[in-house]
Amino acid sequence: MSNASPTLTPKTPASPDTEQESSRTGLDPRNVHRGFLEHVRYSRGKNPENATAHDHFMALALAVRDRLANRWVRTARTYYEQDVKRAYYLSAEYLLGRALGNNLLNIGMYEAAEQAMREVGVDLGALVEMEPDAGLGNGGLGRLAACFLDSLATLGYPGMGYGIRYEFGIFTQDIIDGYQVERADEWLKFGNPWEIVRPEKAVPVRFYGHVEHFHGADGKPVARWVGGKTVIGVPYDTPIAGYGNNTVNTLRLWQARASEEFDLKLFNAGDYERSVVEKNDSEVISKVLYPNDAFQAGKELRLKQQYFFVACSIADIVRRYLKNHSDFRDFPKKVAIQLNDTHPAIGVAELMRVLVDEKHLPWEEAAAITQATFGYTNHTLLAEAMEKWPASLFERLLPRHLEIIYEINQRFLRQVQIRYPFDTERIRRMSLVEEGAEKKIRMAHLAVVGSHSINGVAELHTNLLRRDVLPEFAEMYPERFNNKTNGVTPRRWLLWSNPRLARLITSRIGEGWVTDLDQLRKLEPLADDAAFRQAFAEVKRQNKVDLSRHIKGLCGVDLNPDAIFDVQIKRLHEYKRQLLDAVHIVSLWMKARRDPSTIIAPRVFLFGAKAAPGYVEAKLIIRLINGISEVVNSDAGTTGLQVLFVPNYRVSLAERIIPAADVSEQISTAGWEASGTGNMKFMLNGALTLGTLDGANVEIRQAVGDDNFFLFGLTADEVIARKRAGYRPRDEYERNVELREALDLIGSGFFSPEDKNLFRPLVNSLLEEDRYLVLADFASYAAKQQEVARAYKDTERWTRMAIHNVAHGGIFSSDRTIKQYAEEIWRVKRIDVKP
Repeated sequence: MSNASPTLTPKTPASPDTEQESSRTGLDPRNVHRGFLEHVRYSRGKNPENATAHDHFMALALAVRDRLANRWVRTARTYYEQDVKRAYYLSAEYLLGRALGNNLLNIGMYEAAEQAMREVGVDLGALVEMEPDAGLGNGGLGRLAACFLDSLATLGYPGMGYGIRYEFGIFTQDIIDGYQVERADEWLKFGNPWEIVRPEKAVPVRFYGHVEHFHGADGKPVARWVGGKTVIGVPYDTPIAGYGNNTVNTLRLWQARASEEFDLKLFNAGDYERSVVEKNDSEVISKVLYPNDAFQAGKELRLKQQYFFVACSIADIVRRYLKNHSDFRDFPKKVAIQLNDTHPAIGVAELMRVLVDEKHLPWEEAAAITQATFGYTNHTLLAEAMEKWPASLFERLLPRHLEIIYEINQRFLRQVQIRYPFDTERIRRMSLVEEGAEKKIRMAHLAVVGSHSINGVAELHTNLLRRDVLPEFAEMYPERFNNKTNGVTPRRWLLWSNPRLARLITSRIGEGWVTDLDQLRKLEPLADDAAFRQAFAEVKRQNKVDLSRHIKGLCGVDLNPDAIFDVQIKRLHEYKRQLLDAVHIVSLWMKARRDPSTIIAPRVFLFGAKAAPGYVEAKLIIRLINGISEVVNSDAGTTGLQVLFVPNYRVSLAERIIPAADVSEQISTAGWEASGTGNMKFMLNGALTLGTLDGANVEIRQAVGDDNFFLFGLTADEVIARKRAGYRPRDEYERNVELREALDLIGSGFFSPEDKNLFRPLVNSLLEEDRYLVLADFASYAAKQQEVARAYKDTERWTRMAIHNVAHGGIFSSDRTIKQYAEEIWRVKRIDVKP
């Protein structure tokens, strides 16, 4: 967030203690002040004069949580008393970021807290900066889940998120000698003031063991999963506050605990290590976000994680449903479960197990209930990301679930056979079980067969899903497939992260846009207002100055705030083509060294990304960018070019970078990115997109118009056609002098003097295969970058384009997305929580 604090305060309904506001509920500065001091003394056990900065943060966070608590309890009571249908979002990732500032803003007490902290000589901004990011996700999937929780609460939908309380989140990234070095993310090191543990709602989860089959008293077959090991799932609840209302929903994260802390007999016998081995084996399940699954142990642990949180969540959902119901006839009328990608897809088999084995429903009835309950969101077109688990691993870890999946598959394939008789190849392709040297379970197929709704996350993505990824399923069940284009919450990604722009917008069109982002369309005519353009441009420059100051403190580099801030921040993956950006920078720098006049406008190229620890190529690209940075920055005074890889990219860093960006790099190979949400955040903050027709870029361009979007590169269909025609990347290398010079320089070791051959594998891969068509799109990309520079030199034109981007950002609100999920998939209704 910039140094400027937000001033917009939502018209929050009166607190539950209107008659007698107290230090626990009052939203005025006096009561906030009192509540803060009380927590310093009673929760932290300190006097104000010897309290540390961390004590101050914890005390204020607890004072804010107090104000959430009444609404939280009242929300839960309202849902229970009205027996509402609820949406349950199952996601293995949540990139929540920081909570203090967001909560202050949503409940309308930022200004009161600012004043209260001033009175005790504490800087609220510094307290906000102290909070560690809750980095319980790898990238866009987890950040989307966080946006959805915000929108659910703000719109007043009964909803709840479920996930894993990872002790160590996404790793902390250091850059040492240009290389990514991972450190554990100890986000819980000093405690988490927002969560409340609920040990009374703990859930036992079984692994391993075997299945016993017998006939019940009624003569019907019965299966019973017995033996093995039991792990306890303990829920930790975090309040999710709606903006400007009384709704506070819940994010419930599960932590794994051993069913027995340690073996006392072994301990007393002196075998201390073996006495706690059970505890260690159990609790590792929630230790680390997505372990490296390159090895068998890693694969097993990842599947354990997925089943653990799904089993806990479904047990919790069933328990809650049975409070008001004695049978399962109305289960789909009261419960909607959304699978966020394939990670929780085992939920289909788990709900079937609960209904058939534990609740003794007939298979057909259980299957109908399960299918009517689940919805599945697909987030990827990458074949390697469509999870498949070895059947042998299932058989050992989840033996009953393997039986259930086989039964689901047998019944499903019979339907396929009846509809498409004698089409054995179709049956093979659609089977939930992939036959081969190693039999595997296709989790995406399980999710599709077990759900009544399958949605993509952008128009292009959904079309490709129907046509290329799951075509037979889309043909067989066309009514199940639909599109729900992703969105971002305007509260965090404009109101909070860009307070200057938020205030400017509000001064012209009012504050209704915060909960109705379509109102930004009122800005469109203001693109022709010279005074507004000037104010808009000044906001952008001040944000760039703020970011430059922050970068100076972080990296020791002075950035030029009058340069184009050209930004690519996202997970590091080859298909996202950070490498295309890097190769172009080398080419641009070589031209500038020969003739500085070729640089139309000075440039700051900013990168931020984390590569998966086991992803060798991605980590090598990070090393290349840092090598380029070292060389290019050494003569920035001559060329006007600067390159910086900002370490440890995370939500709180994005909140600083995005408001300062001029150019949003969305340059993935067309047909590879499902949607993207970073592109929406940049657009909303007045950055112009340089991108391919991929993911939600297609819809962004439709929204803003061709003249306000810098388009380059092959389309998804052209990419396929180019590969089918026998793409030879070396031809691109031979015919393009600038490309050839750049690749030769990279391959020569110029950017890695300590190891001349360091980047040769990257260059060889491009010349021999170029899977993501970096070379094929290079010329188009370089030409469009020149167009970007020329447009930037025309300040009035650029500002008009930027205003148009903001004005058309309304459709990319996560409020719109959640409204579509609620009305078209979940069938849940808004509930007014009274004060």
